[in-house]
Amino acid sequence: MKKLHTYIISSLLLSVAALSSCNKLNENPSSVIVSSQFFKTQSDAVAAVNAVYGTLNSDPAGDFPLYGRQLNLLVENGSDNQVYSPSNTNPDVRALGTATYIPSNSRVQKVWQQLYYGINRANIAIDNIPGIQIDTVLRSRLVREAKFIRALLYFDLVRLYGDVPLVLHNPNSIDLDKLFVSRAATTDVYTQIISDLQDATNLPKSFSGTDLGRATGGAAHALLAKVYVTRKNWSSALTELKTVINGGYGYALFQNYRDAFQKATKNGVEHIFSVQYETNLGEANSVQNLSQSFTSFNTGTFPIDIPADSGVSKLFSKTDTRRAVTFYDSVYNAATGKYVVFKNAYTPYFNKFVDYSLSPLSIQSQSAVNYPVIRYADVLLLYAEVLNEINGAPDGDAYNAINQVRNRANVANLTAGLGQTAFRDSVFLERRKEFIQEGHRWFDLVRQGGTALVDALHKIPAKSAAGDKNNLFPIPQVEIQLNPALKQNPGYN
Repeated sequence: MKKLHTYIISSLLLSVAALSSCNKLNENPSSVIVSSQFFKTQSDAVAAVNAVYGTLNSDPAGDFPLYGRQLNLLVENGSDNQVYSPSNTNPDVRALGTATYIPSNSRVQKVWQQLYYGINRANIAIDNIPGIQIDTVLRSRLVREAKFIRALLYFDLVRLYGDVPLVLHNPNSIDLDKLFVSRAATTDVYTQIISDLQDATNLPKSFSGTDLGRATGGAAHALLAKVYVTRKNWSSALTELKTVINGGYGYALFQNYRDAFQKATKNGVEHIFSVQYETNLGEANSVQNLSQSFTSFNTGTFPIDIPADSGVSKLFSKTDTRRAVTFYDSVYNAATGKYVVFKNAYTPYFNKFVDYSLSPLSIQSQSAVNYPVIRYADVLLLYAEVLNEINGAPDGDAYNAINQVRNRANVANLTAGLGQTAFRDSVFLERRKEFIQEGHRWFDLVRQGGTALVDALHKIPAKSAAGDKNNLFPIPQVEIQLNPALKQNPGYN
């Protein structure tokens, strides 16, 4: 399987060139393998859906995984939370940290390709599994899992790039004109996302054993709520959030915030859906690269990414336990028996995804810390936000929801009597502190609308070049060059 658009079209063009330059080639294969020949057994169906999950934590070319650093390069470096390491000489990564990226940026292109690569695998599973003669319950479940991931990836795509090609089947034609897919309207993309997730809500409430980490009905309801919040469909969002909270899924906050980011407690009570990582998972490119902030403390180099400025770590009150989980200023050096205290302009460093079960700690390439796509804390803060929007001011349930998150962090209750605007601001600030490095901040700024993103970025000196166009990322230039049906986002021509 090839990545959609770029890889499919590139492969076809290369094939045409090869045929024209090698006219002595005369092959007459006795057989070919097509997808209809592969999808025969239950094992085939399970393998196909496992391959869909695999697009979240690995890359076929050995690059950073989508959920493990690649997406974070766009939405964390593209926000007011994070910037590139001073040691990073990659101009495309540095451009993401200064809001000067252009359509030819390799990281912008890579995320697009990875998202469509996952969608293509999901499409293949969704199209072919229904034809396999296996247990009907398992067959339906596997298709719904693939639909959940397809919806998740399209949700990322439409928020990052706006109108995007809506491809729901694996291309089965070598006609280039049929591969040139135009951008679908945002509303059409969201309609498909909602349809996939509504079907996925019929997934089991939980899994156990080796199936831990698969998408559940609760995850589908939670992601559907996030979609509705993004669309400002407050009443539908409220319905989905109440289902997650009161639907018997058993979700709750960990008592200790740190447990949301530890190997021993992964896939726990707070984790609604996580991308799975494991020590020596078996795929060399299946690496949780966000943990790499810890690998360089004794080599004289800097971590891969750092806070945008000192103000990010200063958001937290002295009692807030989230700060020590999110950042570190020193580290114990077992060789000397002493702590190495960092004293430079770039501290503190990110700590959230460091796998403290490893020995030595500097071997973070084997990190088994999962990437939490949706945590229960996200649901509670969305619930507070939605109630505030529906009622025109926060009610008791809205305060209770946000205060659950604050109290877990050893922070006092939010002051009562706030108006709608002040409470909304408090929710977004709480979200920023709760989800640093988890890929929420850029999306939160954009969905606030207006100049929220630009205003936030302008507070970071390195990001003064930000403008209204940065509310979307550019369509990758190579995609436009290969597909004349694609048009560029405003401001990037």
